[in-house]
Amino acid sequence: MSLRTGQLSLGAFLYPSGHHIAAWRHPQAQADGGTDLRFYADLARAAEAARFDLIFLADGVGTRGDNVDFLSRVAHNYQAQFEPITLLSALSTITERIGLVATASTSFNEPYHIARKFASLDHLSGGRAGWNVVTTGNDHEARNFNRDNNLLHADRYARATEFVDVVTGLWDSWEDDAFVRDKAAGIYFEREKRHVLHHKGEHFQVQGPLNVSRPPQGHPVVVQAGSSEAGKELAARCGEVVFTAQQTLDEAVAFYADLKSRLARHGRTADDLKIMPGVFPVVGASQAEAQEKFEQLQALIDPVVGLTLVSNLTGGVDLSAYPLDGPIPDLPETNGTKSRQRLLVDLARRENLSIRQLYQRVAGARGHWQLVGTPTQIADALEERFRHYGADGYNIMAPYLPGGLHDFIRLVLPELRRRGLFRTEYTGKTLRDHLGLKRPPHPAAVARQASDAAIA
Repeated sequence: MSLRTGQLSLGAFLYPSGHHIAAWRHPQAQADGGTDLRFYADLARAAEAARFDLIFLADGVGTRGDNVDFLSRVAHNYQAQFEPITLLSALSTITERIGLVATASTSFNEPYHIARKFASLDHLSGGRAGWNVVTTGNDHEARNFNRDNNLLHADRYARATEFVDVVTGLWDSWEDDAFVRDKAAGIYFEREKRHVLHHKGEHFQVQGPLNVSRPPQGHPVVVQAGSSEAGKELAARCGEVVFTAQQTLDEAVAFYADLKSRLARHGRTADDLKIMPGVFPVVGASQAEAQEKFEQLQALIDPVVGLTLVSNLTGGVDLSAYPLDGPIPDLPETNGTKSRQRLLVDLARRENLSIRQLYQRVAGARGHWQLVGTPTQIADALEERFRHYGADGYNIMAPYLPGGLHDFIRLVLPELRRRGLFRTEYTGKTLRDHLGLKRPPHPAAVARQASDAAIA
């Protein structure tokens, strides 16, 4: 296969204080950033000025775990941060072009709520909304929603598949031009352009219609973050951007080919889905400076935090009984995030890492691709994976904020632009425009046009 050409997409994944597990302790990090609107506003404006495609917010609906010793030492873990749709609604008023992607779980929401909120965000932002679809595998979150435990992994994804179908169906409650608001005739909307869903399925019963007009993008962009077998099938069926994690070029190329090959079964083409893995870049003017920056963060990792991080990422198994400088033991299959457990275990086995070495390895990016080097070295790595069909773009996970994002913008973006790999200006106004994704036409409008053409 020949090397690809064109430009890649970039997202700014904003996480309170930054993505390194000890980021909040960095002397230049804003430790209370998770609940400071001005902090997020400054980051959003900087990413927009740099012409990023989107900003991306993760979410959880509860703190993860009961280990207060661990929890008291981390700013991560969804302990003190804004609800993302609320935050992006605020940011939509002070930005004009950048896409706004929020995470919302299908496990502890109802489709009507999600359809309404993201349709509203799309209107507020002029067509810049995206929904990151996740299922929730953490039992501590389940206990905030009348359950002792989560659904089984397969059941969560069955619910998620139906959930997305209902949401997209609700977004099509009205045709684009349904609301004529004709004062003289006294007609607010055209009756034949109102479509009631009447959904009755295994998990949901939703009548509709949605009480928001059709979003500017037709549908807000559907982002999906699972890389398990069930996650890949959901992405192939309805995902338009996939946030994923692979450690090596070979793994990335294999994942890319696998996922893109599944699209045809759902009547889709390779261009209907963008694969944007997470990247954790530590940038320095020299390799030594970059390594020094990285080691400064690594030195801030508390062993309690590191050990618990690995336990959480590998399925919640208590690893405290095992020696830190010994190998990771064989682990039972998790009901949580299967793809992340597999990634970490494979990494430890492949590189013969002890538990301590493993937590040091994943403390920055939690299993995502970690790059420490000069602007040229980082641009080389990003270009290689893009050119070899291992990614369509990247979600940039700044090690600490705000400085880590500013470093990438100031040092790496000019090198990517010099190679023709990233835009210098926006050419469109919506998130779909930035990503090169088609706007979905309304099914009834398509059917009507086909009928009219047949008659003609």
